[in-house]
Amino acid sequence: MTTIAPYGSWKSPIAAEMLISGGKRRLSEIRCDGNDIYWLDGRPKEGGRQVIMRLSPSGATTDLTPPDFNSRNAVHEYGGGSYAIRDRTVYFTNWSDQRIYVQRDGRVPEALTAEPPIPRGARFADLTITGNGQYLLCVRETHTDDGQEAVNEIVAVHTGTGAVKVVASGRDFYCAPRECTSHDGIAWTEWDHPNMPWDGNSLMSGSFDGNDASVSTTAELVGGTGESIVQPSWASNGLLHFVTDRTGWWNIYVWRDGEMANLLDEESDHGRPDWQFGFSSYAHLVDGRIALGKGGATSGSIVLIDPGANSAQTIKIPFSEVSYVTASPDGGSVLFIGASPTREPAVVRLELATEKCETVYSPSEVDVEPGYLSSPQHVVFPTTENGAAHAYYYEPTNQDFAAPDGELPPLVTICHGGPTSASGTGLDLSTHYWTSRGFAVVDVNYRGSSGYGKVYRDALKGKWGIYDTDDCIAAAQYLIDQGLVDKDRVIIRGGSAGGYTTINALTFHDFFAAGAALYGIADLMVFIGDTHKFESRYLESLVGPYPAEAQRYHDRSAINFMDQLATPMIILQGLEDEIVPPSQAEIMVEALESKGLPYAYIAFPGEQHGFRQAANIIRAQEAELYFYGKVLGFEPADEIGDDVVEVRNLD
Repeated sequence: MTTIAPYGSWKSPIAAEMLISGGKRRLSEIRCDGNDIYWLDGRPKEGGRQVIMRLSPSGATTDLTPPDFNSRNAVHEYGGGSYAIRDRTVYFTNWSDQRIYVQRDGRVPEALTAEPPIPRGARFADLTITGNGQYLLCVRETHTDDGQEAVNEIVAVHTGTGAVKVVASGRDFYCAPRECTSHDGIAWTEWDHPNMPWDGNSLMSGSFDGNDASVSTTAELVGGTGESIVQPSWASNGLLHFVTDRTGWWNIYVWRDGEMANLLDEESDHGRPDWQFGFSSYAHLVDGRIALGKGGATSGSIVLIDPGANSAQTIKIPFSEVSYVTASPDGGSVLFIGASPTREPAVVRLELATEKCETVYSPSEVDVEPGYLSSPQHVVFPTTENGAAHAYYYEPTNQDFAAPDGELPPLVTICHGGPTSASGTGLDLSTHYWTSRGFAVVDVNYRGSSGYGKVYRDALKGKWGIYDTDDCIAAAQYLIDQGLVDKDRVIIRGGSAGGYTTINALTFHDFFAAGAALYGIADLMVFIGDTHKFESRYLESLVGPYPAEAQRYHDRSAINFMDQLATPMIILQGLEDEIVPPSQAEIMVEALESKGLPYAYIAFPGEQHGFRQAANIIRAQEAELYFYGKVLGFEPADEIGDDVVEVRNLD
């Protein structure tokens, strides 16, 4: 029987505890070693540590990483490419000290690299094993205590002694060192400040001697200003492949006879921004074909590209998000992390002969009936300066409840981080946590988001703090105009760059009724000198060069306009965040307190940029719901204690 109850007060089976058992477990980095399959499993219940897992041909799944280890690194702070495997010997980076460890056939790990002069001072990422097994090629980031900027290099770590040899240096950043064993080649990407890798970088190649890890006759093949190259890799025939956006879309190319050729010329992005190391959207099969993973709104595909025949075969798959594509050594299957609007991320195997998908590992411990899940609807809506932007809309959905006649639901407007990132449609229970309680949700891919081509991605340059905010407001206004949501109960929430958008929207616009800023930026001036190397010059493209555009930084920093802020806000912050430091949250809290506005603030010890610990994920979710109930005047059905969060200045 359907119960009639106000939106926001519906009782939902999707509890906050369920968020840590599925989608919040971050699956990544699939590897194959013989017939064994490996991947990383990020576990909130274990403090967010990343565990290397192995699936044997017998079907047995094993945790390889001992409880006191965490296979994660902090290069660029976001890490990635944290382990490599061959003949059941695993090399991995450990979070607590950032050293490389070696674990032989499941035994106790042993430190391979030396202890650096300062704690966590030598960090390693993007690990790959050379063909002869003598070296690990990786990116090293060296920190010192003298206040100087960290130094990034490509290095070779001897797998026996741990001795480190520099392979490439002199540029500000490096990524994706990849060896070609068929003709002693090597390739990588590199770039300098103020570029981010999606702004412009260079694809380099050279000759590599695997016996002493020496490189000679290096040359820039592709790149420079304005062209972004990602995911270089070598086919078994010795040809170099890579993804570049020179056509306006990240497409796959091959370097052959001194020239490059587009293998699949589409108005579709075959890559994504290099926020983390080790991502793969395609893989080489032993027969020379390339398996490319492509997502979609509700389903996706694996495209088998045959460079020799200049043809492509598309295999439809029931997954709207496809990542970390890997080929089995025998070429008979393709592995990837797959998710869809009804399935949380899982390790999936596609058998090419039958074109059937099999889930080989799913960390989700929950099973939600379809009647509690809202289906994403892709919407394109008008925005400022005659622009158009994208979003996914989720209507309130709960098979047990309906709202009183004439009532419209509150809307949660989500702005993703990055800002050069994007929201997809893979099942994320944190979205349905809201919709199953009677909220509508709009997940905005504002101008600047990836996945819609280079022009759309570059639209945010010089406009950060303007277009992103405009597009979130425009998305909500579009739904209001469609008669779908309540104009007086519109919420905005976001983390990191999305937190910056949230803070700006609540300060510079009288539109939203409440907001949640998770590790967001309030003062761009402070952010310039108080963040890590990778993003230390990012604002030059997003806002403008500093100090030449100092006034623009001032004008887009909400902290300078607190007299305009009149909206309740909850702020959530990790105290060990090196990307957006706690000082950003603290200056907002001080301003909210001085103005007497209703607000809540939770600072989480031990959390970095994004919450990984189970208790903190649960508390943050419940606190946000509790806060909205208090400031918007509805009573959640959930039993949330007053000790979850204190709402200050609430009359």
